[in-house]
Amino acid sequence: NCSNLTSITLPNSVTSIGSFAFIYCTSLTSITLPNGITSIEDSAFSGCYILTSVTLSNSLTSIGANAFSACSGLTSITLPNSLISIGSAAFADCSSITSITIPSGVTIIRNNTFENCSNLTSITFPSSLTTIGTAAFYSCTSLTSITLPSSLTSIGSNTFAFCINLTSITLPSNLTSIGTTAFFSCSSLTSITLPNTLTSIGNYAFQDCTGLSSFTINAVTPPSILATVFTNVSVGSVNLYVPTASKTAYKSASVWSGFKFPPYITAPGSSTAIT
Repeated sequence: NCSNLTSITLPNSVTSIGSFAFIYCTSLTSITLPNGITSIEDSAFSGCYILTSVTLSNSLTSIGANAFSACSGLTSITLPNSLISIGSAAFADCSSITSITIPSGVTIIRNNTFENCSNLTSITFPSSLTTIGTAAFYSCTSLTSITLPSSLTSIGSNTFAFCINLTSITLPSNLTSIGTTAFFSCSSLTSITLPNTLTSIGNYAFQDCTGLSSFTINAVTPPSILATVFTNVSVGSVNLYVPTASKTAYKSASVWSGFKFPPYITAPGSSTAIT
C-alpha cells in the first residue's frame, strides 16, 4: 500500500519476494528482479495496476497465487525457463497482456491463472503440460485459436468459458476428461474433434456454443453424457462424425442420437480419416 512508490532497487542478496510485499503499490511502473531471486510469493505485486514492465530473475522457480493479479497495465512478461510452478490466479485480470509462453518445466496451469486476460491473443503451451485447472482462461475474450499439447490429459471446469471469439481449438490425442462448463458460451466455436481417449464430458461443457456446426468424436464407444452438455445448442443442425463401425451405436445413444448424421464418414478438413 505504498501508493507513491515509483521505483525500487533490490540487492543481489535477495532470494525471495514475500507475500503481499508490494501489493497495491499503485505508482510502481517497472521493476527488475535480481538473478538471485528464486520465488515470488502470493500477491507480491497484486493490484499494481500501472506496472507496465517486469523483468524476472533467470533463476526464478515459482510464482505464487495472485502474484501479479490485477496488474492491468502489464502488456507482456517473459517467464524464464527455470520456472516450474505458477500459482492460482497469478495473472488474473492482467487485461493488457497480449501473449504468453509457458516454460517447459511447468506441468500444471492452476485455477484462474489467466482469468479475464481480455487482450490475450496468443498462448504457447509446453509439451510437459498435463493439466489445465478451473477457469484458467475464463473470459479471455481475444483468444481466437488454441492448440493444446499431446501431454495434456484433462481440462478443468470453466477453463475456456466465455472465450467468445474462440473459433478453433485443437485438443490433444491423450485427453480423457473435459470439465463442467469448460467451453461455456464459446459462441464462435464452429467445430471440434474429440480424441478416442476421452471418457468424460462434464455438464454444460458446450452450453451456448451456438456456432457449432460440426462435431467429431473418435471414441468407438459413445461417451455417456447428459443433455445439459449441449444446453441451448441446436444439436439437430450439427453434423456428428463418428467411426463407421460405431455409427449405429451413436444413433441409438442418449443425446448423441439427436445430432445430424451426414452421409459421409470423414469430417471436412480433418487430418485424420474417421474409419
